[in-house]
Amino acid sequence: MDEQIKQIAERLRGLRDALELSPEEVAKACQLSTEEYLQMESGTVDISVSVLHQIAQTYGVELTTLMFGDEPKMSSYFVTRKNKGVAVERVKAYKYQSLAAGFAHRKGNPFLVTVHPKPEGTPIYRNTHPGQEFNYVLQGRMLIEVNGKQLILEEGDSIYFDSEQPHGMMALDGEKVCFLAIIL
Repeated sequence: MDEQIKQIAERLRGLRDALELSPEEVAKACQLSTEEYLQMESGTVDISVSVLHQIAQTYGVELTTLMFGDEPKMSSYFVTRKNKGVAVERVKAYKYQSLAAGFAHRKGNPFLVTVHPKPEGTPIYRNTHPGQEFNYVLQGRMLIEVNGKQLILEEGDSIYFDSEQPHGMMALDGEKVCFLAIIL
């Protein structure tokens, strides 16, 4: 995971340098403090998908380019074979697998997300990002919180929500949960 965070940090620095922006300008555009943004560029802290999504939208780059470093190449269709999507482990408990990394100019970002259980009493990490999000549970159970409302989703359940509302989730029953997440 540490190496992946460092690679994402390098891509953030590269994007900022290519656009000839100061850290202060990027931080302000993404509603972060300059210190928070510089920590992300240093590669010493994890960077949430919501922040990467906001940076990608603000500067017109693909989210998967920031996350995985690959430029999308396909414009008619893109197939992701089982267990072959470009993957990144965001934090120890979260793994994101892009299901459309090779498709250029996507309107949505589909991911297969695997979340491992955390110790009892661990608080839910909440984030926000522009747009909307759809989650469909493929395996396991999860507690999802959207704008203070907690819901339990089981295999086959789905939720569509305004992702500008604070939201977060956790795996239940001491088991991992796998779900399809589409960020629009």
